[in-house]
Amino acid sequence: MNLYNNWRSTVSARWFHPLLLLIWFIIGISLRLANLTAKPPWIDEFATLVFSLGNSFLPVPLDQAIAPDILLQPLQPNPIAGVKDVIHLIVTQDTHPPLYFVMAHLWMKLFPHSENLVSLWGARSLPALLGAVSIPCAYVLGKLAFHSRLVGQISAAMMAVSPYGIFLAQEARHYSLAIIWVMVSLMCLVIAIRHLQNRILLPAWVIITWVVINALGLATHYFFVLTLAAEALVLIFVAWKQHTQAKTLLFLSPLWGRIYVIAVGTAVAGIVWLPSFLQNRYRSSLTEWIQGTRVGLDWINPIFQVLATWITMISLLPVESPQLTIVIASGFVMLIFFIWATPILIRGIKTQLQPPPNRLMIQVLAGVVLGAIAFFFFFTYVLGIDLTRGARYSFVYFPAVIILLAASLAVCYQNPDIGRWGITGKKAVTLIWLMGLMSAITVTHNLGYRKYYRPDLLVPLIEEYSSQPVLIATTHRSLVQTGEMMGIAWELKFSGSQVDTQFLLAHQEEDPKTSTVALDNTLKEFPRPFDLWLVNFRAPVAETVKTCNADKQNLPGINGYEYEIYHCQ
Repeated sequence: MNLYNNWRSTVSARWFHPLLLLIWFIIGISLRLANLTAKPPWIDEFATLVFSLGNSFLPVPLDQAIAPDILLQPLQPNPIAGVKDVIHLIVTQDTHPPLYFVMAHLWMKLFPHSENLVSLWGARSLPALLGAVSIPCAYVLGKLAFHSRLVGQISAAMMAVSPYGIFLAQEARHYSLAIIWVMVSLMCLVIAIRHLQNRILLPAWVIITWVVINALGLATHYFFVLTLAAEALVLIFVAWKQHTQAKTLLFLSPLWGRIYVIAVGTAVAGIVWLPSFLQNRYRSSLTEWIQGTRVGLDWINPIFQVLATWITMISLLPVESPQLTIVIASGFVMLIFFIWATPILIRGIKTQLQPPPNRLMIQVLAGVVLGAIAFFFFFTYVLGIDLTRGARYSFVYFPAVIILLAASLAVCYQNPDIGRWGITGKKAVTLIWLMGLMSAITVTHNLGYRKYYRPDLLVPLIEEYSSQPVLIATTHRSLVQTGEMMGIAWELKFSGSQVDTQFLLAHQEEDPKTSTVALDNTLKEFPRPFDLWLVNFRAPVAETVKTCNADKQNLPGINGYEYEIYHCQ
């Protein structure tokens, strides 16, 4: 952040801020593209790849042994598939709206295919570039909200290195695009609040832009509705505040009439997707991981999960390193960092609350954050759908957190007395940004926000413990289990493994025994000798398995894969 002072004296005022913003953009895009294919693709990414190609998971054979190439066929480019095919597949077989998948369909056509499979770098580069676009968007939102280029620059700087933002940008998913829509929608909210406060009619271009952006957000991710709901709470708060101050029904005036037009237009844009959302027969099986009853600590876990997400928007050192010493040291450093930084950030926010215009913007952005969190807890504790389990869902308020952070740091930057422990304000801002940079590197090296599924660790174990042909069997309920096995098949193919491997997706609806029967029938016909790997197999063990020798070694655990080994002679 010292660049802000050093360059200001040497670069003309006209070019200073664009050049500084360019630096943040270059840093941000470099981090987002770093080690882009080093992490193995996982289930959600496979869904993006398959559907964006215009393919389906349904042709993958069930209840029979299949080769890895058969399992990976949905990842082969489909030259005859078009945009209509992608939309149809998403609407009928997935749980999301289709906008991002259509964009990915067109984008991935630009990249060559390795081993006749889709390019992982091509698929992940789109969200990485969209994540970089959020950096100048953060500048505009920060500058617009607080009429301060300094707030805008710090917003861009923090967005560039946010470990949470980089985590989302390095996955072949739609969250980076959704974050852009959230930011532009917040820009429209800020403009609308200012017009309401000044009793000025909202221009037609803002009305049209806001409705279009909200429509695009809903066409990208259904949870964008939580951003809209939080914005609605903020507008209700402003209406109530105006009513108590003016003692008149201002919310019935033409000023508010234009807000109602925006609300109606947004509602119409959302209703378009309601039939597909309600009728999708795949929805329950794909979202069951965030559903369930609450027992014991499950009642307080959501609170800690929200706090953990907030923390990682700023700082995330290698707490997921395989070396315990690094984990302990990282956790200790993060603890000291937040003990030092939290009072600084709180003091900055308190200072921003003093001027009335800034106070209003702090209330607006904090209202969006707290309103979204309130909805998260409503879904979690009332509806039994724990949205806090998916850190990525916090994209609905993530930009507001970054702008609030920047507003606080701007005060610290301008006031040397706000620093702590002998560190002045400007140095404090620099240290906080450097912590973000180190955290970003942590994420790019898979030491933070690590992939839950680690086929890159399972495949070497298969090579170590199996010297004969291998059958990997799992129970199958939906594309989730297909994706789990695709991860292993992908790793086998691109790691150059020489193990002769086949897969069995033993399907089950309600009765787990159907998977047991499928496994038993397959084993009876499978040529011996071979090694049976039961991976995430959720059914009783077949009788034929009992004729094999179970491997009783103390086998290491692998993230995302529970496994048992049987040697069948």
